[in-house]
Amino acid sequence: MSHLSFFALLVQTALAQISDPLQYVDQLIGSSNGGNVFPGATLPYGMAKAVADTDSGSNQGGFTTDGSNVTGFSSMHDSGTGGNPSLGDFALFPYSSCINDTVDGCDFPKTSRATPFENSSLVATPGYFSLTLQSGVNAAMTAAQHTSLFRFTFPSTPSEGNSSRSPLILMDLTDLANSRQDNASISVDGTTGRMTGNGRFLPSFGSGTYVAYFCADFSGSTIRDNGIFVNSRASADVKDLMISRGINAGPLPGGAFVRFTNSDPVTVRMGLSFISSDQACSNAEAEIPSFDFNATHSAAVSAWLEKISRISVATAGINSSTLTNFYSGIYRTMVNPQNYTGNVPLASADEMWFDSFYCIWDLFRSQLPFLTILDTYSVVDMIKGLLTIYDYQGWLPDCHMSLCKGYTQGGSNADNVMADAFLKINGTDIDWSKVYEAVVKDAEVEPYDWCCEGRGGLDSWKSLGYVPVQDFDYKGFGTMTRSISRTLEYSYNDFCISQITSGLGNQGDVEKYQQSSENWVNLFDAGQTSYLFNGSNTGFTGFFQPKFLNQTWGYQDPLECSNIDTNPDSICSLQNNAAETFESSIWEYSFFVPHDQAKLISTFGGPKAFVRRLNYLHDQQITYIGNEPAFLTVFQYHYAGRPGLSAYRSHYYIPEYFQPTEPGLPGNDDSGAMGSFVALSMIGLFPNPGQNVYLIIPPYFESVNITSPVTGKTACISNVNFDASYNNIYIQRATLNGQNYTKNWIDHSFFTEGKELVLYLGRNESSWGTHVADLPPSLSAYEGF
Repeated sequence: MSHLSFFALLVQTALAQISDPLQYVDQLIGSSNGGNVFPGATLPYGMAKAVADTDSGSNQGGFTTDGSNVTGFSSMHDSGTGGNPSLGDFALFPYSSCINDTVDGCDFPKTSRATPFENSSLVATPGYFSLTLQSGVNAAMTAAQHTSLFRFTFPSTPSEGNSSRSPLILMDLTDLANSRQDNASISVDGTTGRMTGNGRFLPSFGSGTYVAYFCADFSGSTIRDNGIFVNSRASADVKDLMISRGINAGPLPGGAFVRFTNSDPVTVRMGLSFISSDQACSNAEAEIPSFDFNATHSAAVSAWLEKISRISVATAGINSSTLTNFYSGIYRTMVNPQNYTGNVPLASADEMWFDSFYCIWDLFRSQLPFLTILDTYSVVDMIKGLLTIYDYQGWLPDCHMSLCKGYTQGGSNADNVMADAFLKINGTDIDWSKVYEAVVKDAEVEPYDWCCEGRGGLDSWKSLGYVPVQDFDYKGFGTMTRSISRTLEYSYNDFCISQITSGLGNQGDVEKYQQSSENWVNLFDAGQTSYLFNGSNTGFTGFFQPKFLNQTWGYQDPLECSNIDTNPDSICSLQNNAAETFESSIWEYSFFVPHDQAKLISTFGGPKAFVRRLNYLHDQQITYIGNEPAFLTVFQYHYAGRPGLSAYRSHYYIPEYFQPTEPGLPGNDDSGAMGSFVALSMIGLFPNPGQNVYLIIPPYFESVNITSPVTGKTACISNVNFDASYNNIYIQRATLNGQNYTKNWIDHSFFTEGKELVLYLGRNESSWGTHVADLPPSLSAYEGF
């Protein structure tokens, strides 16, 4: 292709770039089948998250499309989490009228007021959510940073059996998980109807409690009366309530109500805070001073467009479902974590505080690296927020939500996040000396309660070079399981620490932490075999195995807790009787040596044996793409000199397991981790987090433009011989800024310097990216190629 014709190609694809990506955002992807997404109205990283709550058994994100009933409309949520439902505090619920025109004619408890909604009425777009209940009441909502705005529109005639036209809106001192503790309170102003109060609740995946505050104001129809309710009874004569949790299944229903004189629409402004109701009121008054629904919605749309429009793709030959899958994945990466700065009691107003890290064990792998590309300054703020948590709680978290310490799933994986940021966005105003202090504390100091911070078993880790099964640990306490996965994760955590200290110039610590990063080899049993559950030999020998304090081997079936393990007694989570791997099998964890793939490949018998084993992992469906440890395995063929197989696997999993439908996610979204896997795969650059490495496959589009928020420069990836049926998915050759390029990876400067990568595609694997000089960096040297 001549230079002139190639220029014409670039012009042609540029003209086909998307100008309004928000039209392809479908917030309902993952709203059923366990995706657990938050599909409502919010800003990027917003604290206010307004949506309808349902009584589904899978309502962790609030709203579901599984046929469940609506129980209320609340303003605080998380997205994509597993475990218990999260937040959903202070739900509103509207009635067009009450039977016999008495307030007791309305149902107040959550279980009895639950109402179906009209499926055809459902609308969810960035910054907006609405539906119509079968009662005829329409609920529409939008949001500012700390404030939700609800607009309730009532039918012009009362429902059957009701003679009045006095709509009622209640506020319930409840949350999604029914976790409210004692002494929640609410007060309603008899004149204005303003409701203020607070409640103490439990986090969904952590220890401790948190207190949330609210301030609700009403605009529109004239107020008829107001008061409080307890259980199924209400009174306009009482304006203040403090309520016990109750002694039964609880919590005891309670809250307040406002009733109106006519069926004019009512707008409810809901301010939020973790400090006080006064601050919640101030937030609401400052952010939405005039109850202007359209202006608030417009501002939310603009905020989302500013973020998402940094990535534009060519549409030639691409159907709308592919675009929807892509841009919806991008959208979900910016719902959580949430920016609580200035609204938490521990930190001062000018100290950054992000929360809802569910969990860093999930997020470090692709979500935060993706945001480092797309929304760098927000990642800087998140890093500062993690350091604020370190300042006040003494440790970097592995999981954190609702101001509470979350449960640690494996290693101290904030170390990986810090290394990734250090390598890619060093030179910002992050306090890197404090970062280093924090990650070294993870490696050197064992906390008393390592359930929720730091690492356990450090004495054994340092003396034996692994975490023993049934470890003797008297210095700190946590669930004595996951000895294999913790050993592997500690190894990688230490490598990430070495990355930071290398940049800071401490060579002694570089060698120290690089050496301990090789501790993974101490749990590799070269003679261990693996059999399928039907008794057939997998044909592979050599797997990680648990090891005791006396350095003798234990045993765990390498396929236990794999995707093909149907044994209901196989438990690989945080239970006391769980296995030695977390949420995954030894088969899958066998590939988790992100920093030294060269040594792992040699350990497995060389590149051909490595590829055979990796093929077996995928072909036998041992891995589960709905869980984050599977992500990197899709692309690890690059390290064995087979980058084409990474492209092949990527195109299998998308769209086979990731589809733009309500049940279209293979597992819970984990705060946007699944969305980032889709987005990164489809732009053709997948990270090995904690390292300055992006593995190259062809994008799913003819071209992709990505504008750096730091430099304003636009990086471009173009496919020559692109076909939208994805037969040509193998790179034959490549150029970078017009020069021949044979490496199968690039670094972060591609984005910040606005480079141009051109990939020439074909239907078969080629020699591109297959030689040792083309392979991604590894701690050890490559051998056997």
